Amino acid sequence: MTSPASLGRIMQQARLLSGLSQRELAQRLGTTQKYIWELESGKPSIMMDRLFAFMRETDMELTATISTEADHG
Repeated sequence: MTSPASLGRIMQQARLLSGLSQRELAQRLGTTQKYIWELESGKPSIMMDRLFAFMRETDMELTATISTEADHG
């Protein structure tokens, strides 16, 4: 992943595969549906900007794997 938008897309995929709506996930996490939407849409934030700047400057790569129920059985 190279941007907040690419991270947001994988987060959305993971949520959808879990069968959760944004509202349901927000309730489980004790936050708002708007915050989940902002994460998934890759909305710019100081924290995300700094995270991806750090990664670029240090040649760091971030990858994610979405586990399925089959992976746990």
